[in-house]
Amino acid sequence: MEPPFVQDRSAALGAALRRWRLLHRVKQSAAAEMLGVAQATISRWETGLQRMEAPERRRVEALVSARLATAADRVLAQLIEDTTRPVHLVCDHSHRLLACSRVRARELGRDCSQLLGTSLLRFATEPLMAVERGLEDRGWYALAVPEPVVFETGSNRSQLVPIRDSVCRWTRLILSDGTAARLVETIGG
Repeated sequence: MEPPFVQDRSAALGAALRRWRLLHRVKQSAAAEMLGVAQATISRWETGLQRMEAPERRRVEALVSARLATAADRVLAQLIEDTTRPVHLVCDHSHRLLACSRVRARELGRDCSQLLGTSLLRFATEPLMAVERGLEDRGWYALAVPEPVVFETGSNRSQLVPIRDSVCRWTRLILSDGTAARLVETIGG
């Protein structure tokens, strides 16, 4: 059974699917065929009238997940890696690590290349998850570029991805292919 937070992401994922379709000029009927559902189901997902089941959610998430596919996106990743600030970039839907600064890697005590493609959500603290659960109410997924979110993270006990008490800022970015990524910055603490 998936946690309620994951189940409640259907509306955000429906909006992401619609944005993906429009950017790639894919009709609802073609998307329905790709995903193995009826065209009416795509319409209901995109308008938030129907929740996705877990297998459907996984297929849609795979389709709309952020990837650094273009030269411009790879330059963004390089800028993140080279910055002198503790930052990393994750897919806004799957929370898979896309890029990590060397400063963040030192904080983690490891080479971030070992974590690339790994979802970092399982390392989240409760204060961080509370902010995550409130993103939809803030219009985070509905707006192309919402206001950044600043909050206190709390700390976890993970040896793999330690989170220390700090102040964090999330900024939503739209990549070249229209998928959404999240820049995670430590700004105090």
